[in-house]
Amino acid sequence: MTATRRQPVPTSPFGLAHDLRTIRVVLKRDLFRFVHDVSRGVAMLLQSVMWLFVIGVGFGSLIPRGEDDLPLTAVMFPGVIVMTVIGTAVSSAATIVTDREVGFLRGMLVAPAKRSAVILGKVLSGAVLATLQACLILSVAGLAGVPYAPGLMLTLLGLTFMVGLTASAMGVFIAVSVKGSEAFMGMAQLVISPLVLLSGAMFPIGNLPSWLAAITLVNPITYVVDPMRQAVFTHLDTSPATEALFNPGITWFGWQIPWAAEVGLVAGAGVLLVWLTVVRFNQSE
Repeated sequence: MTATRRQPVPTSPFGLAHDLRTIRVVLKRDLFRFVHDVSRGVAMLLQSVMWLFVIGVGFGSLIPRGEDDLPLTAVMFPGVIVMTVIGTAVSSAATIVTDREVGFLRGMLVAPAKRSAVILGKVLSGAVLATLQACLILSVAGLAGVPYAPGLMLTLLGLTFMVGLTASAMGVFIAVSVKGSEAFMGMAQLVISPLVLLSGAMFPIGNLPSWLAAITLVNPITYVVDPMRQAVFTHLDTSPATEALFNPGITWFGWQIPWAAEVGLVAGAGVLLVWLTVVRFNQSE
């Protein structure tokens, strides 16, 4: 009897190139879906424009403009960008819930691809879509009183992508933790509204009551709105009094936090959220 030859053990296909290909496929699929769902992007854009020019002008008549006559739209501009990014990034994660309901997600889970690569693809797609949406807001910066300085636009774009990654990871974490579309929308609104409203995005935080100022300090979105606002004010010709009113910065017990430290805090929160999302998704069925 001749001995049967042992077949070589196949190597795992889950290498770096395979993971990058998985991420690219997920990204391309979400971009394709977004292009064919124009109404969602238009609705988000109109909401942001309404906040910037309607709410901003209306509230501007009630808030002192300082001795430089600075329009409130320029102060609100970073906050509107952040609001647009968070809304777009979190809502893009709703496709996970839809894919689960129609059975597509189960097919992705049994495919020869790492779950972590699928999650990274979803997080990246949400960040890219949010950044593209924010670019439309950046295009009307001049109408809000913000100059089209190349350095400022690049800084805002980089910060926009960073907060997009963080918000997208948060949205994906919510999507993999709930079971239905209604639960996702309710949970998303419960998270988004306090994060935006209590971050100083829509109003200056320099003259807030102490209890409300304390809440803004524990809000991670505060630490991305502030660097954006500091970047905008470096390109505005304002007096120290106006600067203190509309751009006071963030302080901990009298110590003003540098913008680089604020960016590091937001980046760290994004990495933590991505890790938690990958762990939660690996535990799902």
